[in-house]
Amino acid sequence: MIKRNLPLMITIGVFVLGYLYCLTQFPGFASTRVICNILTDNAFLGIIAVGMTFVILSGGIDLSVGSVIAFTGVFLAKVIGDFGLSPLLAFPLVLVMGCAFGAFMGLLIDALKIPAFIITLAGMFFLRGVSYLVSEESIPINHPIYDTLSSLAWKIPSGGRLSAMGLLMLAVVVIGIFLAHRTRFGNQVYAIGGNATSANLMGISTRSTTIRIYMLSTGLATLAGIVFSIYTQAGYALAGVGVELDAIASVVIGGTLLSGGVGTVLGTLFGVAIQGLIQTYINFDGTLSSWWTKIAIGILLFIFIALQRGLTVLWENRQSSPVTRVNIAQR
Repeated sequence: MIKRNLPLMITIGVFVLGYLYCLTQFPGFASTRVICNILTDNAFLGIIAVGMTFVILSGGIDLSVGSVIAFTGVFLAKVIGDFGLSPLLAFPLVLVMGCAFGAFMGLLIDALKIPAFIITLAGMFFLRGVSYLVSEESIPINHPIYDTLSSLAWKIPSGGRLSAMGLLMLAVVVIGIFLAHRTRFGNQVYAIGGNATSANLMGISTRSTTIRIYMLSTGLATLAGIVFSIYTQAGYALAGVGVELDAIASVVIGGTLLSGGVGTVLGTLFGVAIQGLIQTYINFDGTLSSWWTKIAIGILLFIFIALQRGLTVLWENRQSSPVTRVNIAQR
């Protein structure tokens, strides 16, 4: 229990301390408008990061999600703008395509026993290339449904306005928490990440679970692509470059071990919030380069990776200590 929850508690502590510091520097951070803007601006990243959490929990990685965003955007722009397809039909169509692509990658990873890094790297290059074939230029999306979706918001006291995209991201987080902790699928993901061999011996189908994990990841990346296209009102082949790294950073800062088996979706939400907090602070300051966001995230990653390693070594030492062995024998 301690091993599972300590990284989450540290992440929440970092967020609280960071927020309090921002509040002392800029009292405007207490405004609900600022909080809602952080959620809206990072909605697509939060959705991707939930899917990435399941991938990393299983001991894998998915580098294709940024390219999935780009492909989703240009595909929607093309079929809506050039072929006159309604977004209400285009959205489910591209979601099915995204899930199918993830299922294909998951099947290759399990069947060929090739590291997920290689398979998803190939997927990243493939979809980015296809996106460029569709269009090298940004394609504007002009449709009444897009205008309606971009204007939908829940008004909060003190001037806050939480957009439909921010609400969708929070809904995805809630569903992700339920999937991870209250379903058989979630238990299987944790089991595979903890020890795939033991999971097989327990009767868990690693192939089926792996396929579903990558379906979930690319499905959510496609959903994030839809959100991003609504946010920008366009599709662009260069969209989402580097987003996969931001998502991985959010998951790691959120307390999920890169080795798999330990982590929470809630922690990932706070990891995304920390990134949003840093970016907002830089915007408020006005004198700092936006690249300080990357520097700060890099420092946090160094700290959290070192923390993860320390906790893992501590846990292994406790498991192998003579006292632990005696206690196990007595049971």
